[in-house]
Amino acid sequence: MKIAAISIENLSYSYPDGTDVLKDLSFSIESARFFVIIGPNGSGKTTLVKTIAGLIHYDHGIVNIMGQSLRSYSRKAIARRIAYVSQQSTVAFPFLVSDAVLFGRAPHLGTFGLESERDRELARQAMVFTEVDHLANRRIDQLSGGERQRVFIARAICQEPEIMLLDEPTAALDIAHQLKVMDLMEKMKIEKQVTVVMVSHDINLGAMYADSLMLLNKGKLVAYGSPRDVLSYNTLEETYGCRLLVDKNPLGPMPRVTPVPGRYIT
Repeated sequence: MKIAAISIENLSYSYPDGTDVLKDLSFSIESARFFVIIGPNGSGKTTLVKTIAGLIHYDHGIVNIMGQSLRSYSRKAIARRIAYVSQQSTVAFPFLVSDAVLFGRAPHLGTFGLESERDRELARQAMVFTEVDHLANRRIDQLSGGERQRVFIARAICQEPEIMLLDEPTAALDIAHQLKVMDLMEKMKIEKQVTVVMVSHDINLGAMYADSLMLLNKGKLVAYGSPRDVLSYNTLEETYGCRLLVDKNPLGPMPRVTPVPGRYIT
């Protein structure tokens, strides 16, 4: 029987003031799948991926990574299996792109933290994979938003993770760069057999790439499955609280979701 990349049972988390953020979530994600999490603001999406990344200590439930309890992993062991790209990925200093990407090797370095020739070659390969190798000698603060995002993804790839977690990686990008990032993640899934878990506010972009979607609302799991199963008119309207049109996407079998402005409601 194939072990799930991520398996979660009855996961709950609350803020210190008692506010519930995640409420009794149970689901699993198969290895080498593209899994997209959608939902309104405040639904718990970022908290969920931070929990899977080991950055938040959950209150109740079970989180297994590759068949092993997340609580049993050291911080370094987590970083060897999971790469996390946050909403606001930054570097503290204006490093060269090549150095910023090489930081991805940190979980694999020995006591003295010295990079080997193999580490440098993996960094080079990650830059080629994300098409930022021509920027290797540029300072990261001199790059455009789309270029920086691909550099941070290259750094994550350099970790050689089995699971890639991304929190709204396309939010501040134009359409062309959004597609570049999504194509990169699909390439990761297919060519490197990496499990990709992405938070996205773009329902249509998620539906076009995701093998599975999960819809969250107020910390609860509303729907989970294929885009066709999750993106139903009734479910989405109730979750987002606005008028929507759901029809067939001309590009494929997935649904297309169009918000309906008030001026068109009669």
